[in-house]
Amino acid sequence: MSGNGKTKLVLGYGTCGIAAGANQVKESLEKELATGKYPAELDIAGCMGFCFREPIVEFIDPDGRKVVYGDLTAKKIPSLLETHLLKGEVVEELVVRRSDDPTAGEGDFLANQHRIVLRNCGNINPESIDEYIAAGGYEAARKALTSMTPEELIDEVSKSGIRGRGGAGFPTGTKWGFARKAKGDQKYLVCNADEGDPGAFMDRSVLEGDPHAVIEGMIIAGYAIGATKAYIYCRAEYPLALRRLDIAITACREKGFLGKGIFGTAWDFDIKIKKGAGAFVCGEETALIASIEGKRGMPRPRPPFPANEGLWGKPTNINNVETLAAIPWIIANGGEKYAELGTEKSKGTKVFCLAGKVRRSGLAEVPMGYTLRQVIFDVGGGVREGKEFKAVQMGGPSGGCLPASLLDTLVDYEAITATGAIMGSGGMIVADSSTCMVDLARYFLSFTQEESCGKCVPCRLGTKRMLEILTRICEGKGEPEDLERLEVLASDIKDASLCALGGTAPNPVLTTLKYFRNEYEDHIYHGRCTAGVCPALITVNINPEICNGCGACAKICPVEAISGEKKEPHSIDADVCIRCKLCLSRCPQEAIYTE
Repeated sequence: MSGNGKTKLVLGYGTCGIAAGANQVKESLEKELATGKYPAELDIAGCMGFCFREPIVEFIDPDGRKVVYGDLTAKKIPSLLETHLLKGEVVEELVVRRSDDPTAGEGDFLANQHRIVLRNCGNINPESIDEYIAAGGYEAARKALTSMTPEELIDEVSKSGIRGRGGAGFPTGTKWGFARKAKGDQKYLVCNADEGDPGAFMDRSVLEGDPHAVIEGMIIAGYAIGATKAYIYCRAEYPLALRRLDIAITACREKGFLGKGIFGTAWDFDIKIKKGAGAFVCGEETALIASIEGKRGMPRPRPPFPANEGLWGKPTNINNVETLAAIPWIIANGGEKYAELGTEKSKGTKVFCLAGKVRRSGLAEVPMGYTLRQVIFDVGGGVREGKEFKAVQMGGPSGGCLPASLLDTLVDYEAITATGAIMGSGGMIVADSSTCMVDLARYFLSFTQEESCGKCVPCRLGTKRMLEILTRICEGKGEPEDLERLEVLASDIKDASLCALGGTAPNPVLTTLKYFRNEYEDHIYHGRCTAGVCPALITVNINPEICNGCGACAKICPVEAISGEKKEPHSIDADVCIRCKLCLSRCPQEAIYTE
């Protein structure tokens, strides 16, 4: 709320918003407000979570009423400002959420969440340390450094039950305890922000929307383990996150929150940013350490573990972005308060990226113990109209694909692992009836195969052989023996790979073989892709009873396989057609189909 009687306009200015056109919306807002016609001022925030309705602007009236508008363009801004600010009317067709009517727009998207990690994302300007402080920021760090011992901090984090949110799920308090007890004249703390999973953007959004929460968590973690130097390892493909981190670290040094004698104590602590080159394997701790040291990012055998011998051979603790962002809340509110959320062995909340064929794609933070059904349908709104839910791929490219029959599985580490998938860092990609599960498994395996560092033979060659088999099946050249070959290869790769990349790479194949074996059999035994995805196993046809001869399909066909007189049903020459399916997306009558 603005304190000067003006309405505050908050533009969602994260990567998702910018990609959707937030820059143009910002220019239009600035141009209109410069006229002096409107009693309003402009501010920015990170991602509000409503990625599916970007660009987004929140109107916060002087009386505290809030209305979030979405699907905005530069052309819509003048009329929106005039209607809302001058006429005092809400533009209902653009409403995403409003404080005076929780049922309006997509109100239940946030209503079904419990935000701790995302508590400030979309609510504060991430480039303003003062706004973070006004929201209670750095009070937890001050409390930790001035009134708690490192052992008390570790005990509080252990009470919370928080487990590492980077994928492994190792108890954070235990991990800190190992680093605290390790012997060394210098200790290091590393924030792992090397988020590389396809369809995952949790860490990026937190760094863009609330970088100070991560920094404050690092201050607390550093003090707890006895580290005076820290690194944030963030991939260079995240320029906005890196810029806001740099702004935040500079502001912290100016305030005395980083550097010498922070918070008036005798303890020194500082943070440096290390840009990663985008290698997926550098999400693995030992490969990440090698990269910071200026070496090629490749994993090494463990033990020794980083807690004893990590960065430059010194004791090192590594936590991911989401884990560190939760720490200030835990210290401020108490570990027991955090532990009230979740299940017996999986406490607190988890941030998920809803992507794929889900209706509401975006960021969602829910308590552990929700079911997959609640996350996908109650929060995500289910699949898009006209399709049926088929599967959810969890845990990134090393995760698994779970069918509709497992929608009531609890979201906790043990329950998800029991299905053959993994929690991972929080990617959740929804597939509908138009998705070929064989092709989906091939896609994820192609990613992990390409991202293999090549150090160990099982991962380097084993994934390549598996990918060759999957490609052959998608091309209609599969053999009955291929199913057993895939399972044997997968088992060998999991057992013999050096690091978790190879150890989990077969998961998408194994889970699709387990839950969608019929699709593999259709490809191999019947030469058919039931989802109509694999080009070698489908034909594209036009229904003459529906086609009105508009010619839209013929105009887009790259090989001129479609012919017909104007206003007369068209046809496709199957011998010429390359099955790119561009015509399906262009046909206004939906007269084109695959079989």
